[in-house]
Amino acid sequence: MQYWSGYPARLAGQVSHPTHNGSSGTFLPVKEKKTMASVTFDKATRLYPGSTRPAVDHLDLEVADGEFLVLVGPSGCGKSTSLRMLAGLEEVNDGNIFIGERNVTDVPPKDRDIAMVFQNYALYPHMTVAENMGFALKIAGINKDERAARVLEAAKLLDLEPYLSRKPKALSGGQRQRVAMGRAIVRQPQVFLMDEPLSNLDAKLRVQTRTQIASLQRRLGVTTVYVTHDQTEALTMGDRIAVLKDGVLQQVGTPRDLYAKPNNVFVAGFIGSPAMNLFLADRVDGGVKFGTATVPVQRDTLAGASGDKVTIGVRPEDIHLATAQGEGLQVEVDLVEELGADGYLYGHSTVEGKRTDIVARVDGRSHPNAGDTVYLTPTPNHLHVFDAESGLRLGGAVAD
Repeated sequence: MQYWSGYPARLAGQVSHPTHNGSSGTFLPVKEKKTMASVTFDKATRLYPGSTRPAVDHLDLEVADGEFLVLVGPSGCGKSTSLRMLAGLEEVNDGNIFIGERNVTDVPPKDRDIAMVFQNYALYPHMTVAENMGFALKIAGINKDERAARVLEAAKLLDLEPYLSRKPKALSGGQRQRVAMGRAIVRQPQVFLMDEPLSNLDAKLRVQTRTQIASLQRRLGVTTVYVTHDQTEALTMGDRIAVLKDGVLQQVGTPRDLYAKPNNVFVAGFIGSPAMNLFLADRVDGGVKFGTATVPVQRDTLAGASGDKVTIGVRPEDIHLATAQGEGLQVEVDLVEELGADGYLYGHSTVEGKRTDIVARVDGRSHPNAGDTVYLTPTPNHLHVFDAESGLRLGGAVAD
């Protein structure tokens, strides 16, 4: 099935922009692209020997020229396998992969005009930063002056000029990752492939480096496919996000699309932090039951349900303490996480005879305490409704 959400406006008619080098006040021209560098997965499938279920199952996905697309999903969902198929490191058992207009399904990795950045930096410990960045060019037979020029340009982009003569052991984790990025940049590929490049960094450095990578990609305008299991990285970095589960594409769209209109229960629970609250609820006249309250839902939305029950979803910021005692869903507070002006209430309730955990955003200066019993109600027009059997979305996007 082909999912489509439209490309971001900035990608239309994209041109190369000058890039500031961060030191001398001059501008470095970004290289002219050789050809169109879109990426297309056309029902691409990977089935490992001895397995009955494909690791990647008929993946249909298009990446625009210059787009930053993030593949995200839990461990084992097929995101890294998809990236390796694009790189030529995994066999494609069925379907095709295109870079631009060229079918690269059977093209050797070295001839695909791509550059890959891995979770481990894979730097040569006996080489300097400059030698590491220029090594692939040396192997390719690029002359010394051209190598030096490309390395210097990449070093300026990445703020690595002061470290060009250092060995990797003298660098921080973030600096080593930037060297790995520089090694990819100097090759001037059509496509960047990044396989969880921030996994080895601590939390603070992760935030800093993901901002640098996203900013750099926008300045270079090179088509980029980025793999991560971290949905926060996906939301903050990608022009669009493709969510996979068990080798199957669940949804692709902009971060706002996925947050406001998840296609199914899996995407709803995976995208967003803290995760969306999901409950089984009875359909009633004019809406759905939420504890003792009835939350209004459009009749057209509920008409598509396959049974008398639906799954409702509500994000933590859209569920609030009830204004009237006894109205809404009764919740016992387990913990309140204080974050300054805001906080998160973590509690549990009994829904359909089962314990159900719930998270709500509360005022960080005035909130219930652990052990308290409270009643919560959702904002009606921010309720997500899904079919209880199929898990598919019913109705449109919630209000902004």
